[in-house]
Amino acid sequence: MAGALKEKQLVRHVYAALQAASCPLVEGLHLQEVDSMLQLLCSPSQHRTDILAWICSSIDPNFANSLAIAMKSKGPDVLTKEIALLGHELMLCKADDLDLIRGDASPCLQLQFLEQLLTLVPGCKKSAGHRKDQEMFLNELFTAENLPHFTQILKPALDPWPAHIKALHRGTKSHAASRGEAADVSHLLQLTQSTLEQLQSECEFPSNEEQTPAVFSPSSLRVAASDLQLLMATFSHVFETDLRSYCSRDEPSFSTDPDVFQRIHQLLLAFIMELEMLQEVSDASATMSEEVNQLQTQPCYWSRGEKHSLPDQLEELTKQMKDFFSLPPS
Repeated sequence: MAGALKEKQLVRHVYAALQAASCPLVEGLHLQEVDSMLQLLCSPSQHRTDILAWICSSIDPNFANSLAIAMKSKGPDVLTKEIALLGHELMLCKADDLDLIRGDASPCLQLQFLEQLLTLVPGCKKSAGHRKDQEMFLNELFTAENLPHFTQILKPALDPWPAHIKALHRGTKSHAASRGEAADVSHLLQLTQSTLEQLQSECEFPSNEEQTPAVFSPSSLRVAASDLQLLMATFSHVFETDLRSYCSRDEPSFSTDPDVFQRIHQLLLAFIMELEMLQEVSDASATMSEEVNQLQTQPCYWSRGEKHSLPDQLEELTKQMKDFFSLPPS
């Protein structure tokens, strides 16, 4: 009994989500019975396959290309395999779960699959929830026990609405208002949390952790004393052999003449200038080499209606001069 009730609620929710997503394949149907909705969404038919194809195209615009290829192909279940492949990429089903796509699986599995697909359609989830609240209110409003009250609308005297209908209507409004206030409070809390995290990242707070004192034991003290004795013996040997002669000397005297620093500064400036001049010469040489290379390789000179390079032009001029001087005198 509970499973059937859940199935009815699920099929109403999926059908309302399709209407909220403005699916053109359910517009104008105006289904009210649960059996009719189950027949549409959970029974194998071309209409159901078209609805699945429309949902996949709304999720992935590139699916339209696969849909066009599947329509041109004459192989069986090509469109079904494409839809199953997209569902596998979205981690909603297996790639070979073709019964779920055809409509041969259990209605509960099909409705859960359709519900998960519709949550990925842009703008569908929010509109479906809003429409679901409205439909729940209308279904409660137009129950059999409330129908006699509508017949009294044409009469001059109208009995007041039942108390539970008024409470439901007020509860819907207050629920909507409380949701708006909750959204504002949630936004304010998130903003406050982000501000505090930013302040914490910018400030370095002192650590209050108490440092545990080192625990000394006789064995560790004995090892430390042994190491100290070894270091002192090594330093004494090095001092006696290498350092004593330096320690007995007088302190070195530094020159107080400021001209030394001035001359060093001038030499460094001259060295820097020389380096800059060498860099300029190197850059000029590279530029000159590039220009010469362009003159030798690129055709820039016109001759007989065509462009020729400088070596070709010089070779042609040399040949003409040789021909001219080789002519016999007239």
